[in-house]
Amino acid sequence: MKKSERLTDMMLFLNDKNSFQLSELMSKYNISRSTAIRDIKSLEEIGMPIYSQLGRNGYYGLLQNRLLSPIVFNMEEVFALYFAMLTLKAYETTPFHLSVEKLKKKFETCLAEEKITMLRQIENVFSLSFIQHNNQCEFLDVILRWTIEEQACEIAYKKNGEIKNYLVQFFNISSAHGQWYGTSYNFETESTQVFRCDKIVAIKVTNKYPPKSLADLKRKSEELYQKKAANNFEVEITTKGIDLFYKEHYPSMELHIENGKNIIRGFYHHAEEAFIINYLLGYGTNILAIKPKTLKPKLIQRLNFLKTNLEQI
Repeated sequence: MKKSERLTDMMLFLNDKNSFQLSELMSKYNISRSTAIRDIKSLEEIGMPIYSQLGRNGYYGLLQNRLLSPIVFNMEEVFALYFAMLTLKAYETTPFHLSVEKLKKKFETCLAEEKITMLRQIENVFSLSFIQHNNQCEFLDVILRWTIEEQACEIAYKKNGEIKNYLVQFFNISSAHGQWYGTSYNFETESTQVFRCDKIVAIKVTNKYPPKSLADLKRKSEELYQKKAANNFEVEITTKGIDLFYKEHYPSMELHIENGKNIIRGFYHHAEEAFIINYLLGYGTNILAIKPKTLKPKLIQRLNFLKTNLEQI
């Protein structure tokens, strides 16, 4: 292993430690005592806050509350991280209170001028497609923290101009079309419920129900999402329809390719019927067959409503 590779690996190895012995490095990297001492000196020179504690039981320690130790990336990794960062532009709010522009400037201070110029040139010709939303999610960081900590909570949620309270535990945070969504377990209905995070106007801890483990809440979607009264559906689509499916689909549906046919299978609850009708209309002429047959007249009814509405404009 080259010295540069060894130092990078050492930074990762030591970063979460409070202290270490010289013998640990000698054993892990099969190096001599003098080489280990030189490596520690090199780590100190590039900013790792190491100090030595002398004496009979001496050791090396690392200062607490420090910045993360530097990590060496090659240019391909730098480019990948830089452009991954740019996707955050789609969101008014992130769980980390980041300013993308400030993060870019900080990122660029670590690079040579020629590399910065190259990144900016690539950014000018490399288009990242996203939907821009200006909805602020005031409690996104709290939702993330309590999801990780397996904390039950009470939220106040604004829907159709009214504020309703729910006792839930979040177990998943996702994004779609520039919006943040929190999937939760509703303790009162004993079912899952998805909330748009920007519509949560208040959140607090509740002790009314004991929290569940994330492992329990992360079961297969069929077990957790589907209620007994759910309606199953099956839609055969064209090859072009496959692209539409991957652009937008939901946990309650899956794509199956069987005997040369492309079939979307899923379920919806009674309150979601209008939603599923509008979703299927998005496939247009890419729908080849549909089950149950009762969905067909409802699709036609929706199309006729849209046709009448347009004629009256």
